Amino acid sequence: MLAKLNPKTLFFLGLICAASGFLSPPVALVLGLVFGLAFAHPYQSDSGELAKFLLKASVVALGFGMDLHEVLRAGRSGFLYTAIGITFAMCLGLLLGRIFKVEKTASFLITAGTAICGGSAIAAVAPIIEASDEEIAISMGTVFILNSVALLVFPRIGWTLHLSQEQFGLWSALAIHDTSSVVGATARYGALALMIGTTVKLARALWIVPLSLGTAAIKKTQGQIQWPWFILLFCLAAVVNTYFPSLAHVTASLSTLGRLGLTATLFLIGTGISRATLKEVGVRPLLQGVALWLIVGTVSLALILKGFISF
Repeated sequence: MLAKLNPKTLFFLGLICAASGFLSPPVALVLGLVFGLAFAHPYQSDSGELAKFLLKASVVALGFGMDLHEVLRAGRSGFLYTAIGITFAMCLGLLLGRIFKVEKTASFLITAGTAICGGSAIAAVAPIIEASDEEIAISMGTVFILNSVALLVFPRIGWTLHLSQEQFGLWSALAIHDTSSVVGATARYGALALMIGTTVKLARALWIVPLSLGTAAIKKTQGQIQWPWFILLFCLAAVVNTYFPSLAHVTASLSTLGRLGLTATLFLIGTGISRATLKEVGVRPLLQGVALWLIVGTVSLALILKGFISF
C-alpha cells in the first residue's frame, strides 16, 4: 500500500505537520525515519541542505528564549569537566576505532562527533583532514542513527531512574550527539530540562574551535576551518533576550519559531536515514560508534547521579 502513495506528497505533508507544531519532536523523527526507510527520497540533496540550515537558524532563534547569565554560567562551571570529558572521549574513541579496525579518517570523524556535537563537529573537521564524501557519509550516518535511538530511549531511561529535569538536561547534553536531538529529548522531558540541555550543549559546541585548530596543527593541512558562527548568533540572541526586556513579546515568538524549526529539522533528519545509509555505515564503524556512545553515556550518567557533575 505504501508503494501506491506519492512520496513527494507525503514528504511535504510530514514537513508541514512537523513545522506547524502538530507533531511532537520524537513523533516527527519517527515519521521521518518511516518515510526514509519506505521510500526513495525525492529531494535527498535539498532536504539535507535544508536540515543543516534549519538546524542552525532554529538554534539561533532558540537563543531568544535563553538567559545569557545561564549560558555563561554553563560555560564557566563546566569548563574543567568538559575538557576532561572531551579528551577522554577522543582517546577512547580512537582506541575503539583501532580495536574494531575502522579506517582512520572515519574513526576520527565518528570520535569527534561523539565527543563534541555530532554532525557539526564532523562538518568542521572533515575539510581539515581532507575526508572523502564516503568517509563523511559513514560518520554522519553512524551519528544520525545513534541520535535517532537516543531521542527515543533517553527520556524513558530518565523516567525509569527518576532523574530530575536538571540531571536529565545535563546528561542529554553530555551524552547525545547533535543539538537537535538534545532539544528533542529534553523538550519531551520538561521545560527546565530543555533549557539546561540546550544551554550546556551549545556551550560544549564551542569546543569545535580548539578541536579544529588542534586537528589542523597535528595534520598540518591547509584545509579551511568551518567556524560555528551560528553559536555566536545564539549568544547575541541571548543578549537581546537578557538585556532588552521591552522586546519580550518578540523574543518569545522567535523562541517558539525556533522550537518548531527544530521539530521540522528532526523530521528532515529522519527522512535522510535510508536503507542505503544503513548499508553504507557498515558494521565496524557502527560498532565503534555504539561502544563509544554507550561508555560516554554510562560514565556521564554515573557521575551525574553521584553528584560529581552538576549544572
